[in-house]
Amino acid sequence: MMQDPNAPQSDLESRKHPMRVVLSLPNLRLLWIGETFSVLGSQFYMIALPWLVLKLSGDPFQMGTVLALAGIPRALFMLVSGTFIDRFSPKIVLIASNTVRLVIVAILTVLVIYGWIHIWILYALALGFGFADAFLYPAQSAIIPHIVEDRHLLAANSIIQGTAQLSIAAGPALAGVLIALFSGSPEAATPSGENAGTQGIAAAFGCNAIGFVLSIIMFTMIRINKAPAEESENIDVLSAISFFKQGMSYVLKDKTMRLLLLVTSVSHFLVEGPLLVGIPVMANSRFPEGVASFGIIMSGLGAGMLLGILAAGFLPSVRPERMGTLLMLVLSSSGLGVMFMGFMPDTWSTAFIVMLMGAAQGYVVIQFNTWIQIRTPNVLLGRVISTMGFASVGLVPISQALCGALIKISVEGLFLGAGICLTIINLLVALRPEMRAMGLQMKSGKKVAA
Repeated sequence: MMQDPNAPQSDLESRKHPMRVVLSLPNLRLLWIGETFSVLGSQFYMIALPWLVLKLSGDPFQMGTVLALAGIPRALFMLVSGTFIDRFSPKIVLIASNTVRLVIVAILTVLVIYGWIHIWILYALALGFGFADAFLYPAQSAIIPHIVEDRHLLAANSIIQGTAQLSIAAGPALAGVLIALFSGSPEAATPSGENAGTQGIAAAFGCNAIGFVLSIIMFTMIRINKAPAEESENIDVLSAISFFKQGMSYVLKDKTMRLLLLVTSVSHFLVEGPLLVGIPVMANSRFPEGVASFGIIMSGLGAGMLLGILAAGFLPSVRPERMGTLLMLVLSSSGLGVMFMGFMPDTWSTAFIVMLMGAAQGYVVIQFNTWIQIRTPNVLLGRVISTMGFASVGLVPISQALCGALIKISVEGLFLGAGICLTIINLLVALRPEMRAMGLQMKSGKKVAA
């Protein structure tokens, strides 16, 4: 296990609550602050981009295809992003990813302000944003074990992810209100940008750019532990292909990780498409608050995930023999939320359902991430996390494009079908012996790299 030189060593400090211990680490605090700025800024982008597509085209299918196009490079390059993280440094990858995203949102801000924006430009910039995004999540997760001891990982993950979810809870609502305040006329903007209603969208992109600047400053100040010399030498002699295969092989040889790949892929396919396509369509056509409704509902998802993450950090640990089954039962409850979502009559009832779904997902995700970090050697961690991350985004572009077409047939049918499938699949996985043994495996600690 890699030791953190900043970690408290005295007996007195060892008796502190893990939350207090990790917050005493300067590197963890820098990551915490930088992550907050990065995630908060991103929420403005996540609300502004689909709303801009709807205002330009009025077509849910085009909105789904723009989102899907961003998801394709995110999925493909996330699969190999761990190779770069393990070869270089998660810190370097974090800074590079945020820099590329900063350039893209700055360009968007200028184009929207001057009315030079067109759908084809959104396709191109979404493609670039998705590429940069592919490297972000694996680097965020891989850097934590470099600055925090294994025994404090759950507390560190809860703080980082909890604050990120707080940003996700606040960001969409702030973005929706900002766009509504500055947009003026509610009429759709034309592709030539003649309608001043897009100026609120430009303001949202501008806020996103500021968030990225602040996050880059924080990340540059982080100092992380380097891999031991023997690990670094091993990395140097491996080709890029074999280096990537080593991480993939590690995941595929572990029965429980293979099952988590399946669960993650199916859950994101059946949830993200309906949410990211269905909610803006409902806000635009059904709810009187318009873009503010879109932001409020997505903030409900972030608030729920925050509650789930905090629960994972503060509630007593689940008994190891029950951990896997319990997590799958909790995750199954989010399927019930998807079923009802399409039938909700107003913004606030929809936001409440989404919040409950988020709470279930947040509690499960933080447990899954901690399990992966503890079970994986640090030298493989970037590649393993990127492989698991690919499972979360690989099928999402297909889901978004498909939902963009299906929602024209029936909003209610889209959510009902997705929710039923999600609930059934998760309940079946809960019965698998690999899932029942998940908590017992976590007690054995890190494996040795093959």
